[in-house]
Amino acid sequence: MLKKKPFLLVLMFTIIATLVLVGCSGQSSTEETDETEEESNDSAETEDQYPITIEHALGETVIESKPERITTIQWGNHDDALALGVVPAGFSAANYGVQDESGMLPWTAEKVQELGEENPNLFQDTDGLDFEAIADSNPDVILAAYSGITQEDYDTLTQIAPVVAYPNAPWLTTWREQLEMNSTAMGMKEEGEQLIADVENQIDEKVSEYPELEGKSAAFLSVNAEDLSSFFVYTPADPRGGFLSELGMEYPESITNEIQDSDSFYIEPSAENADMLNDVDILVTYGNENTLEALQADPIFGKVPAIERGSVVVIGDNTPLAASGTPSVLSIQYTIDEYLTLLSEAANKVE
Repeated sequence: MLKKKPFLLVLMFTIIATLVLVGCSGQSSTEETDETEEESNDSAETEDQYPITIEHALGETVIESKPERITTIQWGNHDDALALGVVPAGFSAANYGVQDESGMLPWTAEKVQELGEENPNLFQDTDGLDFEAIADSNPDVILAAYSGITQEDYDTLTQIAPVVAYPNAPWLTTWREQLEMNSTAMGMKEEGEQLIADVENQIDEKVSEYPELEGKSAAFLSVNAEDLSSFFVYTPADPRGGFLSELGMEYPESITNEIQDSDSFYIEPSAENADMLNDVDILVTYGNENTLEALQADPIFGKVPAIERGSVVVIGDNTPLAASGTPSVLSIQYTIDEYLTLLSEAANKVE
């Protein structure tokens, strides 16, 4: 009996070890199966999203499958793709506010570099769209949610790839609408929604640091100090005007009552109608170091209270901050501190 005991112990240990190995093997196999099924389900869910149909002002775009090559045209649409981690196969060079030879605004260039792209493919479209260059980028989809493309442009572009145009009218798409449409077209709708929430939270946090802006009225203008016979007022429907509302300010009725076309992004009153600005606490305008002085010296504009007391934010023409007047998700994050500081300085002059 004593001689058999070691054998029995060895046999029992072997059986237990075998059972443990079988159990582990079964668990590993089950885990691998679960992972495979999960990946398969994710793939199926992605495929189930398609085809995607996006309605816009120029028609209806159907995207049959998740696009691999994203091309963007005109203003800011590339920033949406970049913010979602995708370097476009081609995109329009910025034609305003660029301070170097890159063809990109600083927030765009910074994100392109962050994503590891050393030689982005840029189109020059100052004199019209370069359809050949756009076609050469071999896109699966063309993003133009914020743009001014015509029906003729759209019809030509659709011969290259599906095109996502603006929702209602040219140049009136907000940064939020732009990202919603572009991310959906990219097959990244959920990521786009999360990014919108993140930027909204950032705006709210930043604005909370400037309580002096709350309840103030504001308007975004464009004046020419060399010719003050007329001026431009961007409407609240324009992204420049609309963003002031997001920062806690509102357009007064003295301006909104003068807007006849809800699809217009600006109105152009003559100088004798400058009194429509009398109820505005803060004016924002493009210009230079001479702009405010010229306005204050003018016999008509000089009587506008905001101008008289200096509650005017003059944004240097053709600068990055001026370019961010029509905001994108990237430009907001890059310039919001500078913009809020200037608005705060103007607000503090309001009695």
